Amino acid sequence: MEVLKIATAGSVDDGKSTLIGRLLYDTKSLTDDKLEAIEKTSKQKGYDYLDFSLATDGLVAEREQGITIDVAHIYFSTASKSYIIADTPGHVEYTRNMVTGASTSQAAIILIDARKGVIEQTNRHFFINNLLRVKEVIVAVNKMDLVDFSEEKYNAIKADFEQLMSKRDYADQKITFIPVSALKGDNVVDKSKNTPWYNGETILEHLEGLDLAAVSNVGTPRFPVQYVIRPKTEEFHDFRGFAGKVYGGELNVGDDVVVLPSMTRSRIKSIYFHDQEYQTAPRRSSVTIALEDEVNVSRGDMLVKTGDLPTIDKQLTATISWMDSDNMTTGGKYVVQHGVNKVLAKVDAIEHKIHPDYSGIEENVSTLQMNDIAKVRLKLNRPIFYDRFKDHRTNGSFIILDSRTNNTAGVGFIN
Repeated sequence: MEVLKIATAGSVDDGKSTLIGRLLYDTKSLTDDKLEAIEKTSKQKGYDYLDFSLATDGLVAEREQGITIDVAHIYFSTASKSYIIADTPGHVEYTRNMVTGASTSQAAIILIDARKGVIEQTNRHFFINNLLRVKEVIVAVNKMDLVDFSEEKYNAIKADFEQLMSKRDYADQKITFIPVSALKGDNVVDKSKNTPWYNGETILEHLEGLDLAAVSNVGTPRFPVQYVIRPKTEEFHDFRGFAGKVYGGELNVGDDVVVLPSMTRSRIKSIYFHDQEYQTAPRRSSVTIALEDEVNVSRGDMLVKTGDLPTIDKQLTATISWMDSDNMTTGGKYVVQHGVNKVLAKVDAIEHKIHPDYSGIEENVSTLQMNDIAKVRLKLNRPIFYDRFKDHRTNGSFIILDSRTNNTAGVGFIN
């Protein structure tokens, strides 16, 4: 069954957790004990409705403050798809959490409070989805019940957001507007009688109709080798296979390939998954590949199709989202983990800091603080094989590790 990953974004009290809880409730994805807990807690709080945000806000601080702090992953399924929703916080101090939640998503839901309209935080949420090349964005104009399901109010918010869309640099992104009331359930799973002026799909209908291949950043096939398999049994005495995961497109038996960094050429002889042999390794499949020639391949090497090589270089420019309490500084030394490869890196220059509310850039910057986003030049101690992030989401991204603590200090998207 297809799995669609979705990130949510919205300001405090816009109703992200309530919307997700409503999706779970209306698709009958809540367990009996979870539903009983929601009913009990809602009554204790004196509500005359079910507080669906309780289905997702897992931390004590989240429940007490009524806000989302951590990134929670929620799973549910319908007859046609499985879904993983990243419920991300919306406040500026949790920008790094928003980036984390959206980094692996193919679709996003940006919530806007119908009473407040497009605000500064909306700019930030849209910027992050644009930065991370999320192809499918649903703009859910929520709390329509609090503005009497006003078509005029909905159209005004839609017009303001369309002005924001003109600032993006990712034209392949599709934007869909849906008026909803997460609390009441209008246009979440079922069509609302309160919006006779809206002829579009509900949120679930739209998600169900998405083609997973169309909303994924496919790119070209890249096969980073994670492990060399030498069984050394009588049956497989001379077998030598290379285990890893296929990113981008698919690989087939008979494909001419190049081994990086040695630039050795060979051809795919066979593809295995456990003890089964296949002709094709689809995108995101974990397989073992055997080559026709006895070539030297090690962990950290990469197999790519002949004539379709990535960039091989010891320096790169990337958009960095800084996540550490210790600042990034010009001249600072870190470890870059790109796929299975770890290389030492030095910050050559912080070219400029980017204001994620679309208000511009800040030049003459030598330091990045937590939640800052900036364009940075890095020098590496040895070459890596990379693509631009806009061309290949997996091979165009990396994480930055603090060499002293081994903590994840930031993430990068290669320009």
